[in-house]
Parts: sequence; structure tokens; C-alpha cells
Amino acid sequence: MADISCGHRRIWFLYFIVIAVAAVLIGQLYLLQIVDGDEYRVRAEGQYKIAVNQFDRNTIYFTAKNGDLVSAATVLSGYLLELNPEMIAETKRMSPIEIYNKISPILPLDKKTFLEKAGKKNDSSEIIAHRMDEETATKIQALRIPGVFVSPEHWRYYPGGNLASHELGFVGYEDDGITLSGRYGIESYYDRILSKNTGRTQRNFFAEVFSSIGPVIDPLEKAKGDIALTIEPTVQSELEKELKAIKAKYNSGDVGGIIIDPKTGEIYAMESVPTFDPNDTSKETNLSVFNNPLVGGRYEMGSVVKPLVMAAGLDTGKVTESMTYNDNLGYVTADGFKLYNYDLRARGNNVPMQEVLNQSLNTGMVFVMKEMGKQNLEKYLTAYGLGDMTKIDLPSEIPGNLANLEAGRNRTVEYATASFGQGISVTPIEIARALCTLGNGGMLIEPHLRSKTIYAAGITKPFVIAEGTRVLKPETSERITRMLVTVVDKALLGGTVKMENYSIAAKTGTAQISINGKYSADQYLHSFFGYFPAYEPKFLVFLYVVNPRGEQYASHTLTEPFMSLTKFLLSYYEVPPDR
Repeated sequence: MADISCGHRRIWFLYFIVIAVAAVLIGQLYLLQIVDGDEYRVRAEGQYKIAVNQFDRNTIYFTAKNGDLVSAATVLSGYLLELNPEMIAETKRMSPIEIYNKISPILPLDKKTFLEKAGKKNDSSEIIAHRMDEETATKIQALRIPGVFVSPEHWRYYPGGNLASHELGFVGYEDDGITLSGRYGIESYYDRILSKNTGRTQRNFFAEVFSSIGPVIDPLEKAKGDIALTIEPTVQSELEKELKAIKAKYNSGDVGGIIIDPKTGEIYAMESVPTFDPNDTSKETNLSVFNNPLVGGRYEMGSVVKPLVMAAGLDTGKVTESMTYNDNLGYVTADGFKLYNYDLRARGNNVPMQEVLNQSLNTGMVFVMKEMGKQNLEKYLTAYGLGDMTKIDLPSEIPGNLANLEAGRNRTVEYATASFGQGISVTPIEIARALCTLGNGGMLIEPHLRSKTIYAAGITKPFVIAEGTRVLKPETSERITRMLVTVVDKALLGGTVKMENYSIAAKTGTAQISINGKYSADQYLHSFFGYFPAYEPKFLVFLYVVNPRGEQYASHTLTEPFMSLTKFLLSYYEVPPDR
């Protein structure tokens, strides 16, 4: 009997234990579901809905001269502060003013704005602050205020600020206000490669798996990666410094420049001023600042076209360096129009072709056009890629416009003006590519900004440099280069910029600006190009400035910045002397 009595006591003891545990569990459930239900419900929702701006995106790099990658566009992480005004009203734990008084010592906030957002009782989400650091986020989260959430967020960041802003572009919302994508520049052109997700509200990984909300893995992920650019950040910075100085000195319109390898088409630097800060595009009131005129702006370039036409004449065999012409009036007549030299002066008899380039004589270029023929002129201008797109890897490129030639097929004046760079309009990248043919042996190359794509698995895919299309014979390239070196050594600012140890081939351009179909008497576009070392060029530099005040000729506005960039590049890349 004693054993039975002992057994009963053990059973009753177990019953008491079970009842006690059940009571504790019921009490905990009561606390969770009734007393603290609202708070935990909100906290659970907070685990499911991570962040409105939670997105990821691959990196864009500049490439330093030693091959090191330098971040140009990356993703930073932080935290956002979000309120659920509906939950705040339901729980009644704290009033909006009490919540404000708790948070404001940690994170300074505008009181009026905070209370307005917190008071929207039918609203379940109001973003109060973005990009908080971890310390601030931790302190706010430790307050454990119902209806107040701290969530991680990521955003696009451009370490260089304004550096290469037109080339990089930025990330912004699409029309739906939810989806983030590349806007302008490389961000737009390579958006599919750079984007990892759309920027939509992200879901917790396990919630995705168990609720079958959607696919976890993007099937295109293998095709995505980082982009390394050919842009060298120090060169880019130096170019932008010169462009800004030009604009400030001459109180001008747009100023732009391109530094390119004339043999490969790799772009070391390119930009137009004014620029913008892609980290804060909201402050820009004039949205046209985001457009890149280097690929989307057409200009009549003037005398920088003359070497292209002279080279075409040489290439046909219709013109030679020793050929001369007579210039007894200072102008020529075509279809009843008088076409003058820039200074209205005649140069007399037996003017050699070298002097046509040295003195930038319009009458001499009309002579070259007539010797080679209108058909050949149009053929070569087209072969140089003028009137076509370069297919550079930037969005919104437009082709140049040679329609004036087609309209004037039965006349001469349109071809005459085209021979010295007026009446036809091209983009800066278009003319820069065409000018590369003069120094690279006569090949029309493909300008590009992408150096390589770096995939997540560590696989690198370099950009394949196209062979190019032959436009000029190699000997023609050498002949026109020799003529352009003479321009620098003897004619450019009286030969004062000649470098004893380096050969430089260059030419200036001054073009009247057409306004409403008529050429302005006091507004000009100045341009300048040069490549060096001339016979094995590593760099071609093209500069232009719209309507500089105080100087009429490009030789006075752009020679100094061109020479400054030339000396910098020769020194920075330690290019050995070539003479």
C-alpha cells in the first residue's frame, strides 16, 4: 500500500508541474497577444518589411594609370527612421509629442514636421529620417517605442562628387516612385548590368521562401557585375579644373573637353561644364544640366575641320603639300556669296598649302575642295563618321548633321563653307573621333568608356577594342601630321608654344554661331585639338567653349589650357621625348 500511495503522490506532483507550466505559458501568451500585442505585431511587421529604399547595385570604378580600381559609384549602408501613425494611435502608449521628446535628443528633427506626420492616424508608414548612422539607430531602437521603427537602408554614393558627373549619371526613381534605375550616363547605359534589384520594398528571405511571394534569385544575376571605366581619375580632375577655369575667365557658355587614346578609343577623361553633384540632384532647378552636350549637342566646329578636309585632298592625290593657290581678294565667290578669310585680308599669289593651315585661310580650303571635287569632299566627311553616331557607351547620343550638303547638291556654296567647318554641325565626340584618324594612321576607331566588366565569380571580361575602319592611307596620316606639327612649331601664337623635346600636332577653330538661321557677328564657338607625341600619339585632346567673352579667336582662349593639359599628361605618364 505504501508503494501505491507513493505512486499517487508522484502523479499528482506531475499534474501540478504541468498545470504550473501551462499557467506560465498562458500568461506569456496573454502578455504577447493582449498586453503587448500591438507592439510585437508592429515589430513582426518590421522584420517582414525591411526598408522602402533597400536596394543593391554593382559598383562603377575609375581606372588609375597603374591599373588600380578607384570607386566612382558605390552603395553605402545606414538606417532610416519610420513611424506607423496608425499604430501609435491604436496603442496609446505615447502621444506624438512624447515620442518626439524621446527621439529629438538623439536625432534633431523638425518638430512641426514630425508632429504632422505622426498625427496621420490613418497612415501606416511615414519616413522621418534617412541615412542615420549605427549609433543613432541603436539608441532610437533601444527606446522600444511602439510604432517607431529603425530599418536598414542602402543608397547610391559617388565618392568624387561632381567628378565625371555627366559620364556617370545617377540613380533615381522612375515614374512609379518606387523603382530605382540608372538615369543618364553610365548608370543608365549599363543599367541592366549594374542593377541587382529594382529598389522595390524588399522582403525577408525566409518570408520569401515560406510564403512563395516571389523568386528569391534573379535568373539574370550571373550576367550582372561591376563596371570598370577607362576614365583615369587624376586626368579627369585635371581636365575639369581647366574647363572650369576657362568658363570663369571668359564668362562663357558651355565648356567641354575630351582626352582620348587616338589608337584604341579609350577615353581618359571627358566632361562638360557646368557639372552637377549626383549625390544631391534635387538642388538642380535647371534639368538641362543633366544632359551631356559632348554626345547630345551639335555645333558648327569651324577650322578644326580644315585638317580633315586637307587630309582628304592629300589622300585623293588631287592636292599636295607643295601645291599653291592665288588669293588676291581675301575672299572667293560661290553661287553669288562671298566667302572671306577670317581677317578679310588677301594673301597674294602662290600661297602654299602649309600656309592655308598655318593662317587658317578659308579661301585656301575652298581651293582644296574644288581640287578634290564636291563628291570626294562629301565621301570623306561621311567616312570620318561625321553625320553619324560614334556608338560610344553613353545614352542619348545624336548624329551630326550634314544635310546642308544634300540640300546643296546642285550648288557650290554649301560645300565651300563645309570645307572650313561651317554649315555642317557635329557633336564633340564625333569630331574628336574623326580627328583621331589624322594621327593614328588613318583608322576610324570606336570611342568607349568601359574597360572591363567584373562578375561576382571573379571572372573579368575586358572590353573588346574594335579594329576600326580605314579612312586615310597611313602615309596621308603622316603627311597631315607633319603639316600640323609645323602649325604648332611656327604659327600657333607665333611659334611661342613649341616644345623642344616633344612634337605636337594641333589646330584651332573659330566658328560663327548661327542664331535663327543667321550667323551672329559677335558670338563664336572656339575649338582646339591636338595630339602628341605627334608621330606615335598617346593622347588626343579636344576642347571647345561656347561664346567666350572678351576674345574673338580660339588661339587666345584655348591654347594655354591645351598646353597645360599637354604638359601635365606628358609628365604624369612619364612619356619619353620624341625629338
